[in-house]
Amino acid sequence: MGRLKDHAERHRVDRVGWLRAAVLGANDGLVSTASLVAGVAAAAASRDAVLIAGVAGLVAGAMSMAAGEYVSVSSQSDTEKADLARETAELATDREAEVEELAGIYVTRGVEPVLARQVALQLMEKDALGSHARDELGISEMSTARPIQAALTSALTFSVGAALPLLAAAVAPTATLLPWVVGTALAGLVLLGALGSSAGGALNVRSVLRVLFWGALAMAVTAGIGRLFGTVV
Repeated sequence: MGRLKDHAERHRVDRVGWLRAAVLGANDGLVSTASLVAGVAAAAASRDAVLIAGVAGLVAGAMSMAAGEYVSVSSQSDTEKADLARETAELATDREAEVEELAGIYVTRGVEPVLARQVALQLMEKDALGSHARDELGISEMSTARPIQAALTSALTFSVGAALPLLAAAVAPTATLLPWVVGTALAGLVLLGALGSSAGGALNVRSVLRVLFWGALAMAVTAGIGRLFGTVV
């Protein structure tokens, strides 16, 4: 027993909630801001115009990410609360039916009916709502919605990702500003793809190439549009 306590397993799925928001935020910040900066720079705009556009994109994007994550995850949280409230009411009005329902779930997973009922009774004796939330609704401590955490994580990581191309635009020589921004962004995408897949326990080249491809495509399209309209103007 002592060895089991000393050797508590840590699973990568424990971090899936914040990891998803962090990777999404950083990737979006890097790609969208680098694309915006590349598009403005390709239109032969001044460094000041490029930086103003980039900072505006950073602020607007971070706020948008935070608001979007908060609204989205809040909707998930509201749904979870509604399901838990209904489950609480059902436990209060017809506990026996809830025992049978939970036992039936275990039977479908391969447990003998008699044993399944015993397990259901013992688990409900300790935490009836928690047992149904976990095994019937699929709601657990690891997966439960956390709107504020998701919003703050997305806004922060978006800002960190967006800061990279802005820094490149600020320090690069004016004549080579666009290549510097694109090159820095591509390097950041490689690093982000590697960090994201490594943190999730699935580091592979395909993950990195996937992030790199879509980021490069976004920058190429916006730079092309900037070059086109810059030439027309």
